[in-house]
Amino acid sequence: MSLRILLANANTTAAVTEICAASARAAASPGTEIVPATPRFGPAIISSRAENAIAAHGILDCLAAHHVGCDAAVLAVSYDTALAAARQLLPIPVLGMTEAACLTACMLGGRFGLTTFSSTELYRELIASYGLTARLAGVAVVAASPYDAASDPGAVAAKVAEAARGLAREGADAVILGGAALAGMGARIQAEVPVPLVDGIAAAVRFAEALVALGLKKPGTGSYAAPSGRASVGLADTLAALLRG
Repeated sequence: MSLRILLANANTTAAVTEICAASARAAASPGTEIVPATPRFGPAIISSRAENAIAAHGILDCLAAHHVGCDAAVLAVSYDTALAAARQLLPIPVLGMTEAACLTACMLGGRFGLTTFSSTELYRELIASYGLTARLAGVAVVAASPYDAASDPGAVAAKVAEAARGLAREGADAVILGGAALAGMGARIQAEVPVPLVDGIAAAVRFAEALVALGLKKPGTGSYAAPSGRASVGLADTLAALLRG
C-alpha cells in the first residue's frame, strides 16, 4: 500500500523536524512517504505551559497548510500538542507520538517509564489525560537539552541510557523516549538497557499505517466531528477554511 504521512513538528526548530523525519522514515513500511513540516511561527523548543499553548496554534496552522494529499498525520512533539483539536479539524487520522508510545508500552508490559529533557509534571498530566497514570512507573529528567541531542547525540545517548536503566530498576517494563529530539536514539542504546525502549515517532508512524489500512471513517457526530460554519478573524486561509467546514 502506498500512502503519505504528514509529520508535523510543533517546535519551529528545523533540526528537530529532521531528526523526527529520519526516525519516521526508518520505521515506515516500503511505499510510505514521510512528509515533514515545521510551523511558520511559534516557540523554538517547547518546554513550558505557555510555549505549549502558543505552539497549539502554530501546529494547527501547519497541519491545515500541509495535510491535503496526505493519508494521515503524526504530531512530532512529545506533549502531543493540540492533538484533540487536530483530530477534530482534519479529515484524516491524526496521531500523537506520546499517546502512541504509551499505548505501545502498555502492550509490552505492566508499567512503563518515560525519559525527558523538561518538566515531569506536564508529562504526568498528559499521561493522566490518557487514563494511564496507574501504568506509569516514573518519569526521569535527563540533564541535557534538545539542542544537545542534535549537536552531541553520543553524550546525550549515554545520559538517556542511564536514566532508562534507573526507570527499569523502579519497575518499568518499558521506557518511552519522551522528546522529539530523542527520536531514533533507542537503536543506539537498546543493548545497554534491560527493557524495551519505545520511540514515539516510530510507534505513531506504524499506528498511522494501520489506521489507514483499516479504513475507519471520521466521527460524524460528537465532539470530534468536524466544525462547520465557524467564523474567525486573522487566521491563515487554510485554517479558517477548516473551521468553516
